[in-house]
This record gives sequence, C-alpha cells and structure tokens, in this order.
Amino acid sequence: MNKQNPYLQDAIKVIQDPVYGFITFDHPLIINILNHHSFQRLRRIRQLGLDDLVYPGVEHTRFNHSLGCYFLCKAAVIELQQKGIAITKEEELGVLLASLLHDIGHGPFGHDLESVIIRDTKHEVITLMIMHALNKEFHNQLDMAIAIFQNDYPKKFLHQLVSSQLDTDRLDYLTRDSYFSGVKGGIVEYNRILKMFNVVNYELVIEEKGLYSVENFLLARRQMYWQVYLHKTALAIGTILNLIIQRAQELYQKTQDNDLYIHSDIDFFLFHWHGQPHESILPRFYKIDDTDILFAIKKWRTYTKDFVLQELCRRLLDRDLLKIKNQNIPFDKEELQLKIKQVAQKFNISETDTETYFVITRKIENRFYKTGEEKINILLRSNQLIEINDIAHSVVKDSNSQKEQKYFLFFPEV
Repeated sequence: MNKQNPYLQDAIKVIQDPVYGFITFDHPLIINILNHHSFQRLRRIRQLGLDDLVYPGVEHTRFNHSLGCYFLCKAAVIELQQKGIAITKEEELGVLLASLLHDIGHGPFGHDLESVIIRDTKHEVITLMIMHALNKEFHNQLDMAIAIFQNDYPKKFLHQLVSSQLDTDRLDYLTRDSYFSGVKGGIVEYNRILKMFNVVNYELVIEEKGLYSVENFLLARRQMYWQVYLHKTALAIGTILNLIIQRAQELYQKTQDNDLYIHSDIDFFLFHWHGQPHESILPRFYKIDDTDILFAIKKWRTYTKDFVLQELCRRLLDRDLLKIKNQNIPFDKEELQLKIKQVAQKFNISETDTETYFVITRKIENRFYKTGEEKINILLRSNQLIEINDIAHSVVKDSNSQKEQKYFLFFPEV
C-alpha cells in the first residue's frame, strides 16, 4: 500500500480475458461497481443459457460479456478522441459505465427466460432500476451513465456505442460467442470497425473504407443467429425451459402446493410476485441466478404429482429433447391435430395439455438490418452521409435487410 495514497492499491484492476487479453480498469468508481454484489451476480448468469447442450464450449457468462463490452467501448472512445471528437472525462466515465452495466438486469438464463421470471418485463427495465439504485449508493456518480443509457444525452453517439445496430454489445457477443462455440462464421473485424468509427452531428458513423468490414459484420450476425442463437436444438431447449416454468406456475396457481417451493428467493418471483417492477424487489433479484432454476428443475423432476412437469424436467436434464421439424410455411392443421392425438394417447394426458406442453409450434422472424431510426450511416470520402442499405453495390441492400422467417414444430417421438 502506498502510504501517501492509501487508495492507490485500488486505483487499477487488471483482468485477463480469453478473447482480448488483459482488460484494465483504472477508475475507482468502475472498480467499486465491478466488485459490487449486483454485478458479481452476472458470473452466475450464462451468456447463452443452456446452449452448451448444442455447443459444449459456450459456458461463458454475462460477466465475461460485460467486461468485453467495456473493453471495446474504451477502445472506441480512444479512437474517437484521437480523431478530435470532444469527449470529456465525465462523458468517458459515463459511457464506460453504461457499457459495463448494460446487461446487469438479466435474470436467470437471460433471454431464454426473458419476461418469464419478472413477468412481462424486459431486462432493460431492470437494468435501469439497478443503475438508479447504484446511483443512490454511489452519491449520484452514475447520472451521466443513466442519461447515456436512456439516450437522454445530447451527444447521441455515446448511446450508440452502447446500443445501436453497430454497438460494442453486438461486436463483443459475436466475437465472444463465435470464439466459445467454435462457429467461425461469426468472427468479425472488431478492431477495424472501431478504427472506422467517426462522428457527424453527434451521430456515430462509419468511414467509407470500413464498408466491407461492416457488411461482413452484418452477414456474420445473420449466420450466428441461424447457426447458434436460433439453432433448432437451441430453440427446443429454450422452449422446454419456458414450458417447465409455465407448468410449475400453473400448478401452483391451481393447488398452492408448497412442494413446488425451492426455498430460495426464486419462489417469490415464480409464485407470489405480480405487478410492475419496483426497486423494492431488487434485494431479492440480486439473489437469483441460473443455479436456482437448475435446482428447481432437478427437484421438480421427482414431482410425482404431475406427469407433465416431471417429464419436461427429465427431458431437459437427460438431454432427451423434443424432435424438431422446420419449414418456411406454416404447418398443416390436420398434421398437428394428428400429432396431438398420438402424443396424448401415448402419455395418457389430455389433448389440451399435449398441445400446450408437448406439441409446440413457433414462428421465428428476424431481420438482420433494420431501416429506421437506428441507421448505420456511411461517411463517404466526399463527406456525404448515406445509409448502408442505400448503397447500390452493398450486399445489405439485396439480402440483409429482408425479414426472414421459419416455422418450427417440436414434439416427442411417438
């Protein structure tokens, strides 16, 4: 410890990351946030849920991802400052905090159980709530971060670094998820893209010589969605996970059976809490993570009072997943009805329960570049700004802006 400055030992923190190498944190507030229990909880939230049942290497967490976003955001800020873009120390701290905290509101298994654990509520709402709570605890030092996160700050490019169609969030999760899954098609030239960042009228733009790197980024995102995030088996896993929670909640509403309790704070959210999110739920929220849901599934596997819940839990734990069909048009209603009758007869359950929990159809839509407010603007050498979708020779114009959709049918083998 430095006797002249007893806080010097906490002035710098270095964490080694498998993707980017050493990540340095050199502001006391950021280090305090890193060590805060609300942020450390992200170590227990997997970035890709149970997708390790498809790609065994994807066991990285929201904690890893958040550190990566901070690293890329810091690199982007340095690049913009070197190009003469005015970013004050306060603004730099604000945008770095916003990038670090952007996912702090994720509940157990992240997107797989989005709006399920905290009913009808997106994680961004909880994130903002936690940021306000941290702001109180740290004496309003997060005012700037909150303004940037909410897009309430005049320099819009700071928000765009955190949330846009070409932000540090997407750059990190594509890079990181590609690395851990082994899917090489998701590799993006994040270094070159960051080098091509510039600002015009307080909006983030890409210099023309970075066009092909951005196109590759958009195509890589498209490939990662269909090959990893919307992989048919990953969808089946996420579907079963949701159905397990849905069935447990349905049973509790009907029976008030305390045998469904896990005896942790997850019970409050699964069975008792209703209404609009409020800061009063945060002490309980901080205590729940993937472990609670996994323990619940292991317990409910032996819940002999209900075959449906028991069978769904068994299938997930044993990786005896539902069969999957996918096609580009809706499934025939007669085909579905026949499948429902066959499964109901095999399991000796009602057709209503069969249709709700075992013969499931899903329509998946995605558009990998969206026109509208969140444009990716290209700064031409002539200083003209043009949206990437309007560039005549851009591959985005022909393919990436089109909405893609697929229909999936999940069912047990009969």
